[in-house]
Amino acid sequence: MTLVLDASVFFSEVPVVGRAWTTPSVVEELGDLHAKCRFEALSATGLLVREPRKEDLSRVEEAAARTGDAGVLSATDREILALALELSAVLVTDDFAVQNVAHRLGIETRSIRQRPARAIRWRYRCSGCGRYWREPGDCPVCGAPIKRKLK
Repeated sequence: MTLVLDASVFFSEVPVVGRAWTTPSVVEELGDLHAKCRFEALSATGLLVREPRKEDLSRVEEAAARTGDAGVLSATDREILALALELSAVLVTDDFAVQNVAHRLGIETRSIRQRPARAIRWRYRCSGCGRYWREPGDCPVCGAPIKRKLK
């Protein structure tokens, strides 16, 4: 089985079985000694690091826009999704927004410490006047912030 690992894997002791990949941006996020040691140990047993393809990043952007998660995904989140898409791999993460976009793209996910996320769609509602909009930002009617809500 091929796995793509999010940074949360390196902060835990979850066993990694199979061929594992991650991105350079995930490696840059590993700030504490434990996570860096875990990365080194997994690298010694075959963990590979590489950038995803641009065409897969574009597909991730489109899916994130459709699910309403584009505003909360980091560049690293987008990269691990794109790499999992390219490699037809299982994505190991605890991030609910990442799991939601993965569901949209048909990427299998595995949680580490939390329950698996279910696929959801977001709505955007003005916190002032209560009107619904297609995207977050400031309400064109009353100027209040538009917040993300579960559909």
